[in-house]
Amino acid sequence: MQIHYKTDIGLMRRNNQDFCLCEKLSDTLAWAAVCDGMGGANGGNVASSEACNEISRILKEELRPDMDEQDLFELMENAVLSANKKVFEMSCFDENLSGMGTTVELAVISGDKLHVVHAGDSRVYKINSEGIKQITTDHSLVQQLVELGQITQEEARFHPSKNYITRALGVEPTLEIDYLTEPFEKGDIVLMCTDGLSNYFSNDELLSAVRSFEEKEEIVSGLVDIAKECGGSDNITVAVIIND
Repeated sequence: MQIHYKTDIGLMRRNNQDFCLCEKLSDTLAWAAVCDGMGGANGGNVASSEACNEISRILKEELRPDMDEQDLFELMENAVLSANKKVFEMSCFDENLSGMGTTVELAVISGDKLHVVHAGDSRVYKINSEGIKQITTDHSLVQQLVELGQITQEEARFHPSKNYITRALGVEPTLEIDYLTEPFEKGDIVLMCTDGLSNYFSNDELLSAVRSFEEKEEIVSGLVDIAKECGGSDNITVAVIIND
């Protein structure tokens, strides 16, 4: 198993409000967290970094290879909710950080299974020889419009309100999360990214781009480069976990 990640400020932003941490513990146990912060000049990068670091702290203390699915879900949920509490309390006690928050994608590979906890509009995909599957569903205004049948998925990509998210870590004292699982088989690639990447790709375009790289180690830097060539209007973060 390989893990690679990269975060980039892009071409239009003054600072990078994305943050990512990953760790491979063994050939069958690994995790990655991707956050896209929001809120003022400093709030976004504080929210995303504090969230990732709190998640990392808890996983380093408690993640074990022999955990069953229920225990693993409870650990992931606890890590994200603890991060939510920490970021929310920081925003309450420091007026310069008021209103800050962050998306959160936490993926844990345990054995032959992928576990994901998700809130916001950053994304997790699974890519293999069969194609691409978007595992997460955006928590956003435009996704609600898609589900209501008022706009198409393609129209959602270019909708003027596409940046309005309906869930974020640290904005409220409690956080509703999605928990999803998928098989993680040989040849599978888990791709996690912020919207600084996904805004430039349909799912099919992303699949084509990933398959265009001769070496899997090139995926993260190559995708970041493509996003910047397309305009780089936001911070860009990509993490991949490869079952080789």
